[in-house]
Amino acid sequence: MHASFGRKLHVTRHKQVLLITVSGEVDHEDAEEFAAVWDAADEAGLPTTAVDLSRVVFGDSMLLNALLMARHRHAAAGRDLILLGPLQPAVTRLLTISGTLDQFTIASTGPASIS
Repeated sequence: MHASFGRKLHVTRHKQVLLITVSGEVDHEDAEEFAAVWDAADEAGLPTTAVDLSRVVFGDSMLLNALLMARHRHAAAGRDLILLGPLQPAVTRLLTISGTLDQFTIASTGPASIS
């Protein structure tokens, strides 16, 4: 399964992991695409969703809200959500300032390690 949701979001299935790759600047204009991606993740129902944020150079409160919503949805369904990095400074700052950094599982290795 390969799908694109707008120019910034791409979804690929790797066995038991759904990989969502996010790139560029992410703001309120991307909210609908993120909602569609989380729906696709729920529909796939795979044990793990990995969100590669290594290419995100800017993210505002919409990105934070989208990640928190995904974390909640995955936890409610008994599935894992992992953020892949290395995280760019803007993303690290967003998660740190909001006090949510510790609420996520973050792996510093990118999608090449997913199988």
